[in-house]
Amino acid sequence: MTVRLGMIGCGRLAESGYAPAVARAHDVEIVAVADPDRSRRGLLANKLGASSHATTSGLLAGGPLHGVVICCPPTDHEAAAAECAAAGLRSLVEKPPAPDAAGALRLAALRPAPFTGFNRRFDQGAELAGRIPVDGELQLRLVLHYRRASWRPLQRGEDALLDLGPHLVDLALMLTGATPIAVRAHATRDRAGVALATTRGTVEIECATNRPYHELVEIRDERGRRVARSTRGGHVRGLASRLAPGAHPLVRSLTAQLEAYGAALRGERAGLLATAVEGAAAMCVLDAARRSDAIGGDTTPVEPDCIAQLA
Repeated sequence: MTVRLGMIGCGRLAESGYAPAVARAHDVEIVAVADPDRSRRGLLANKLGASSHATTSGLLAGGPLHGVVICCPPTDHEAAAAECAAAGLRSLVEKPPAPDAAGALRLAALRPAPFTGFNRRFDQGAELAGRIPVDGELQLRLVLHYRRASWRPLQRGEDALLDLGPHLVDLALMLTGATPIAVRAHATRDRAGVALATTRGTVEIECATNRPYHELVEIRDERGRRVARSTRGGHVRGLASRLAPGAHPLVRSLTAQLEAYGAALRGERAGLLATAVEGAAAMCVLDAARRSDAIGGDTTPVEPDCIAQLA
């Protein structure tokens, strides 16, 4: 069965990520798009051969759908996902699932609950998942840098912590199966550093939106021996990727994510696809990081009530 999807939000991620990804994905198609910007939705609708709608309600009323990809601004995610849930559709909400943990927890409480779009699970996550010890303490270091200007966003966008932090927190928790405990963080609009204590050891996170593209995931055991490493970009590789023709590097992981979403909607195994609960877990950590930054980087617990609601 080919899964028929709607897509809410026709910005840069839809244009440069999801549109080419759905062209590569098996048994998945985007048949309807929605965006308040008439020009943006018209361009994407023509590219995809999809119907065009100004609102979520218009998209849902326009024809039979199996699911909806939500990639509008994070402040609009909750309302769009709630409309989809009311129509009986299990949506896929792009990261960050909401601006804060409270919104992410409300998403997780929807029925049917949405999935969360952590596409890096299908890149570094897939590459490293089978190489991590199942027990024992671990030391993780995760880095994600890019130049926001190179993405040419249509809106000013989130700060570095909200833009990139959810990916890295989710990847760390997914790979280790750990529960977050406490955070120390320093953040500016363009950069953020987070030290996360978990039930399986420590996680160092560094993200920036004003530096050359670079991704790193490095994992060491309790004796400091490296057990897994994955890297992307850097000065030489980043220049080569910019000069090389072809699709944006995100397209491969978004393709895999769409195929996993399609499989889940058909009642098959969802693989690495993140749940709304896992999306909320990442936001509980980021909320604690903001509290830590506000008090000068002192250690701040991840709210037990926040984590308890995810059980």
